[in-house]
Amino acid sequence: MASHTKVAVIGGGVLGISTAAGLAAQGAQVTLITRDRLGEGASGRSLSWLNSFWTRNPAYHHLRLLGIDRYRTLAARERPDFLRFDGGLTWAAAGDDGHREAFEHLQSVGYDARWLAPEEIAGWTPGVDPASVPADGAVFNPGEGWVDLPSLIALLAQRFRAAGGEILENRGDASVEVRGDRVRAVHTDAGRPLEVDAVVLATGPSVPAAAAAAGVNIPDGTTPALLVRTAPIDHPLTAVLNTPRVAVRPTPSGSFVLDSAWSEAELELGPDGTYQPGADTVERLLGAASAVLDGNPALVVESTGIGLKPIPGDGEPVLGALPGVDGYHVAFTHSGATLGLIIGELLAAEVVTGKRSPLLDAFRPERFA
Repeated sequence: MASHTKVAVIGGGVLGISTAAGLAAQGAQVTLITRDRLGEGASGRSLSWLNSFWTRNPAYHHLRLLGIDRYRTLAARERPDFLRFDGGLTWAAAGDDGHREAFEHLQSVGYDARWLAPEEIAGWTPGVDPASVPADGAVFNPGEGWVDLPSLIALLAQRFRAAGGEILENRGDASVEVRGDRVRAVHTDAGRPLEVDAVVLATGPSVPAAAAAAGVNIPDGTTPALLVRTAPIDHPLTAVLNTPRVAVRPTPSGSFVLDSAWSEAELELGPDGTYQPGADTVERLLGAASAVLDGNPALVVESTGIGLKPIPGDGEPVLGALPGVDGYHVAFTHSGATLGLIIGELLAAEVVTGKRSPLLDAFRPERFA
């Protein structure tokens, strides 16, 4: 794999800006191109739970732990208000043994996990209604956290510009020109072609189609997603909650963000090509969140975010160079929040040095060849 120094990064989410900032820090000439504004895509609709919960293959688990490590460094050095490590509390429906099995697996690989009875939860993390937790208890992971991705994107954009990077926002759909067996330029709806010797494509749900145009198959499991943000409220919850009916994450402003599998399943595609929730979907999601919060507070919706959630077909990240096309790299994952900083670091190093990182070997696009 050849090294490259004139690079375009396409995509204004956390993966794009993290990679662009990493490239610029290593001396590359970098232009970041976005379809809309920075952070307006999937990163703006992410629950942003920093974790490696559940049973995962060792390479994926390790990469997620490295991702959390990079956030811990950021938290220790700069103490931003948009990044917290107050743990994650997860429980299943009564009678579901899957979480007990996940707990035992996490303990076996050294991931900090505690099984708590409902009456023990307040002693570990505040703000949870114990009556909402099944009698057999919940899993608390003290080392987990959350990040507000729009705030992180703004910080990384500031660093990127300070390192000499250029950001071209609101450029519409961008396409990569490939001639022969290498990347030549990037075309957008506005402006002249940008000649480059490498591209990093971090456009979320549109990555598989773009890769297909370059002759590379990436299976796609992308689904629609709904994220609801409440109006700010004075409440003691600091951890991320993942429950059978709702996931809840605090924010720097005092709001909560909410999502769930059932509310996403109720999204319907309209004739205009956009997704809409059912008539009472958002209200029921607010009710589910109130039910798990201590004091069962009345929650009011402040905003909703609806769009596609990037998910590779096999659930695993797709990272690195496309086979057979010199200078064409992709980042496509459902774990954009947890992996945002580490992916940017590793991809930037690969592009600039031409050396493949063994940490990405399990996730390369050629596994689908």
